[in-house]
Amino acid sequence: MRAGRLLLTCVLLAGGGLAQAAEIDGRALVAWWGLPFAGMLLSIALLPLLLPDFWHHHFGKVAAGWSLALLLPFAAVFGAGAAGQALLHTLLAEYIPFIVLLTALFTVSGGIYVRGNLHGSPALNTALLALGAVLASLMGTTGASMLLIRPLIRANDNRKHTVHVFVFFIFIVSNAGGSLTPLGDPPLFLGFLKGVSFFWTLTHLWPQTLCLVGALLALFYGLDRYWYRREGVLRQDPTPDTPRFGLDGAVNFWPLAAVVALVLMSGAWRPGVVWQLAGTELELQNLLRDGLLLVVTAASLWLTPRSVRLANQFGWGPMQEVAKLFIGIFITMLPVLAMLKAGVDGPFAAVARAVTGPDGQPLPWAYFWFSGVLSAFLDNAPTYLVFFNLAGGDAATLMGPLAATLAAISAGSVFMGASSYIGNAPNFMVKAIVEDRGLRMPSFFGYMAWSCAILLPLFALLTVIWM
Repeated sequence: MRAGRLLLTCVLLAGGGLAQAAEIDGRALVAWWGLPFAGMLLSIALLPLLLPDFWHHHFGKVAAGWSLALLLPFAAVFGAGAAGQALLHTLLAEYIPFIVLLTALFTVSGGIYVRGNLHGSPALNTALLALGAVLASLMGTTGASMLLIRPLIRANDNRKHTVHVFVFFIFIVSNAGGSLTPLGDPPLFLGFLKGVSFFWTLTHLWPQTLCLVGALLALFYGLDRYWYRREGVLRQDPTPDTPRFGLDGAVNFWPLAAVVALVLMSGAWRPGVVWQLAGTELELQNLLRDGLLLVVTAASLWLTPRSVRLANQFGWGPMQEVAKLFIGIFITMLPVLAMLKAGVDGPFAAVARAVTGPDGQPLPWAYFWFSGVLSAFLDNAPTYLVFFNLAGGDAATLMGPLAATLAAISAGSVFMGASSYIGNAPNFMVKAIVEDRGLRMPSFFGYMAWSCAILLPLFALLTVIWM
């Protein structure tokens, strides 16, 4: 709480000079401004291993500490106004909409209980992952992940080896499956807002998505079948009082549909009503979306019988962990994104040059790997936007003559978000929910060992075939 009050004090002090505020100019920064972000990532990676009890009780203070490690020096060097504007822009335009949408999806999906004795056989587990891949592009990777992770946990509650089940769930449902529509993953939604047509990714990314998801499902089935046979799991749970298969809390499909409709509305309806607050544009459709998402969240809590959430073991712990850690990530990555946006004039000019050929034309394979690798550690939505603008920023041109480049940016941002726990918000939420049930998940680096061993060869294959 003390760290939270200190961070709030910093916000208020920085906000005092907003009249003189200016945008962060990445050309005026040097690479060491990225050290708080590196510290935030290393804390997430190492402290749960080295100091598990400290991390469990104080991860919010750690996130606040790294945020202050950026904000206080930034305010001292560039002025309170610049620091305040950057912070308020991050909170109002990025973090609050992000966390409101996640909270709505987390709450609504947590009110849907899949009743019945699901048995975690290789066939059923593979079918659930395939279903999640389809749903991810219809209701978002977060919605699909939150809807299916709890039934998958219960289905495998009598299995000894389950780490691979949840790792592949993150690969397929929380990431790769969301590549076909703007509803699937935040980067694609940003492209939609910038003028990319709704079905463009479906028509241009379905071969790559089918290849990646199909390969992952095949690998998962083989691995799961191996462990299933080795464990000698009973084919049918002998419990005689198992309830029939069904859905409790199905009323939440209406709030879920409302969430999808509100996201679509905010991208398709542009009334042109805009308010300015400390240099941040607040558009009517976005404010309306976020306000109604809060209403939908409250409605779900009111409509869902308490017994359904109890049966689902619904709790706020995973959501609180994501909210506290990601505000630290959003704040500390501010200068990193600004330096990337500066392109050839900024400290990361080598990145801008690396994605451009000698003839001045963009290199799709380079855009795929650079946007992807950065998406694995930065939030993949602003990373997508950086490379979208680096490639020209004109949606008509990118959908036409530079279609291969836009496909590469889209695929890299979505697919490689699976490479680390922080590459995409659902990754961390799945990890938190699984661990909240007392099950084991890989460490930060342990998960990356899985992703490097399985995903990197597949990404290389996609590069050879399509990039």
